[in-house]
Amino acid sequence: MVSRVIPVDPFDLVIFGGTGDLARRKILPGLFRRFCAGQMTRDSRIIGAARGDMDETAYRDMVREAIAEFGPSRSEACAVEDFLSCLGYVSVDARGDDGWCDLKSALREEEGIVRAFYFSVGPSLFGDLAERLRQHGLAHDEVRIVVEKPFGHNLASARALNEELARHFDESQIYRIDHYLGKETVQNLMAVRFGNMLFEPLWNAQYVDHIQITVAETVGVSGRGSYYDKSGAMRDMVQNHLMQLLCLIAMEPPARFDPDAVRDEKLKVIRALDPVDPDQIVRGQYTSDGAMASYREDVENAASKTESFIALKCYISNWRWANTPFYLRTGKRLSDRASEIAVVFKETPHSIFGIDSGRHRNVLSIRLQPNEGMTLGVTIKEPGPGGMRLVDVPLDMTFAEALGPDAEEAADAYERLIMDVIRGNQTLFMRGDEVEAAWAWTDPLIEGWERRGDSPKPYDAGSAGPDDAAFLINRDGRRWRRIKS
Repeated sequence: MVSRVIPVDPFDLVIFGGTGDLARRKILPGLFRRFCAGQMTRDSRIIGAARGDMDETAYRDMVREAIAEFGPSRSEACAVEDFLSCLGYVSVDARGDDGWCDLKSALREEEGIVRAFYFSVGPSLFGDLAERLRQHGLAHDEVRIVVEKPFGHNLASARALNEELARHFDESQIYRIDHYLGKETVQNLMAVRFGNMLFEPLWNAQYVDHIQITVAETVGVSGRGSYYDKSGAMRDMVQNHLMQLLCLIAMEPPARFDPDAVRDEKLKVIRALDPVDPDQIVRGQYTSDGAMASYREDVENAASKTESFIALKCYISNWRWANTPFYLRTGKRLSDRASEIAVVFKETPHSIFGIDSGRHRNVLSIRLQPNEGMTLGVTIKEPGPGGMRLVDVPLDMTFAEALGPDAEEAADAYERLIMDVIRGNQTLFMRGDEVEAAWAWTDPLIEGWERRGDSPKPYDAGSAGPDDAAFLINRDGRRWRRIKS
């Protein structure tokens, strides 16, 4: 299987925060991969913008090092130098006027050149950057801006942020990026659901027993403790990443594969989510295993009540999903790194094979990371004589196996999403009302445990989370799927 590469139009992309960690780890190496693949044309330009004084040569040296560390394993020196020739750098003060004239001079006014600004900075600077882009004549009606999460800290701050951006840009120009939506498997989820007659008739409460969404990480919060202790797993992961996965799993078929049609259906899912009772939420906090620090040591707050793990059960009140539970969990310092959506179908209404055949269910597992792919568990007869013994076997489509040598060069989430920005395709980006609806559901849950003074349950680093998370699903006669990469 060979993926097609369709070049995008020539563009000028300004990366505010162009010397930051995200730019070095993801954005710039990702753009280099698109350059090597022929998707980014040689007449495109990338301009790093930050407060630090740096000339163009020093900036290119920094990007060269970033590509060597985080870029593709197969890259020729000539390709790197060709890519670096597309780069520039401007020192800009986001809250002042310094550097904006230089930035304007670095941009082209030619017809057909797409202009985009990537806000790879903290949300506190979004409004300042948007205002100065307008003040200095850098933003016309075709300009696109990309903003990173977090999109607010609660509903009130999300609304304020949306209003601030809306003063300077139309909603059609704002690309709120969630890298989970750029993953190949997430997009394939829509293809599997809406491109095959096989699954869609079964994708409802009549045939699905429950759905599990798991995002597990082995890392702790060391290095970003000051941010994380003010956010926690609910704000950092559930309100955005897991919510988006839930929407794609549960939404109705859109009338067409169009940005607003897709996002309209996602918004309906969020608005149909029931409030979650306190006894359907489990919060946890990792403890030290001797070799690694505890959560409270990592955030340097011995009295912290912020969760590094959360599991919850929720319901969607609509005809398709009435009374079907959705179990969500995410956490730091767990046993393995894995992101999975598991659609667990109901058992057959009557087994003709007798008690010895056991209980069997079909499970569609969608793996987001690592080893992206999908597995459908089906029940077959165990080979050999001795009666009808049933076993479950996987029908496996692992992308690395399907693509072969091309798998390593397939675009990752950031690459794909940045190319969608240049194309002007907002399908995989969140709309303002979608962000606000997610916060409107999330805020009461957070306010509830803060009002009650609930403390997260301790769990061992390297485990599957607190025991209470297992009780949450076990009391329904179900079990969490094992966390495995």
